[in-house]
Amino acid sequence: MKKMRAFSRLQLPSIAQFSDVSRSWQRTFASHAAAQQASEALVYKRHGHYSDVLQLEKVLLPLVGDEDIRIKMLAAPVNPADLNMLQGTYAILPPFPAVGGNEGIGEVLEVGSKVCDAKPGDWVIPVDAGFGTWRTEAVCKVTDVIPVAKDIPLLSAATLGVNPCTAYRMLKDFGTLKPGDTVIQNGANSAVGQAVIQIAAAMGLNTINIIRDRPNLKELKEKLKSLGANLVITEETLQEPEVTNLFKEIRKPKLALNCVGGHSAGNLLAHMEYGSTMVTYGGMAKKPVPVPAKSLIFKDINICGFWMTQWKRNNMHDLSKIKAMVAELAELVRRGQLSAPTCTQVPFQDYKVALDATMKSYSKKHVLMME
Repeated sequence: MKKMRAFSRLQLPSIAQFSDVSRSWQRTFASHAAAQQASEALVYKRHGHYSDVLQLEKVLLPLVGDEDIRIKMLAAPVNPADLNMLQGTYAILPPFPAVGGNEGIGEVLEVGSKVCDAKPGDWVIPVDAGFGTWRTEAVCKVTDVIPVAKDIPLLSAATLGVNPCTAYRMLKDFGTLKPGDTVIQNGANSAVGQAVIQIAAAMGLNTINIIRDRPNLKELKEKLKSLGANLVITEETLQEPEVTNLFKEIRKPKLALNCVGGHSAGNLLAHMEYGSTMVTYGGMAKKPVPVPAKSLIFKDINICGFWMTQWKRNNMHDLSKIKAMVAELAELVRRGQLSAPTCTQVPFQDYKVALDATMKSYSKKHVLMME
């Protein structure tokens, strides 16, 4: 399990937990407590089920240093990865005490004397995972966040940094896709899947979108097609011999995006073009990805994985690439070509409602609203 680099200005100790923090923190807190402001944050000090480990606490904010900014969190979604971090099952884990939440939108309230590329009123989102967005305010280095245009909807901004970025990178980084090429994906109704449909449509790509059968299948198909999906079919339909007739309408896929695993991933491989690529970015079925030898030998299919957090960390030395990606996604939002997934807004104090709902179903995103 990888340990995360510590956001020393971000993982804030409780006022009641001075004994748990380092001596340097204690000295800082003791000398400046009178001038410091407090924030409310969802803090956890051990791993487990959120109902057992997550507590709403008041925490002291560090003073704003020369290269720091103070931000007010406006909205922060609850994602499956957030719950995995609380449980201790995610690939990277923040040191304790930690604040929950990896994604969200904040507004700059105050900047340090040496900060040139941020000003009060700007909207910003975290660069890296583990920021701790489930709080009302935070103090961080200006390099820990990147700007987001304020002329896009708040919920679009709050949900821009993880799923749309994942979709964008997979469509851009794995082969050279041209208008008219085809992408096939399972889990098409997921937040990433919906972003893939919209970004692919903006790029002039065709999408074949695989979903599980369900009572509201017709309604879901219509929704995905309204986002720009060319074809929406069930896992069962994909296995029927007649499915080959689909490729009389559109080209065979050059890229497959797998977030399910198991037989669903194998079914994608069966319909891919020679020399194509399958990218696995999730494993909702919690089963291995079966790769037939013929897919490797006779179709020369490239099999690889993708993790947005690692991509960001690989590019942390130069934030311009991350900023350019976020700016391009914001432009798609501005043009009406990329919309946020269906969101349920939940007051911050009612966080348990949002976490309960997310644990039961990932189909609808719940967003904590700080004001």
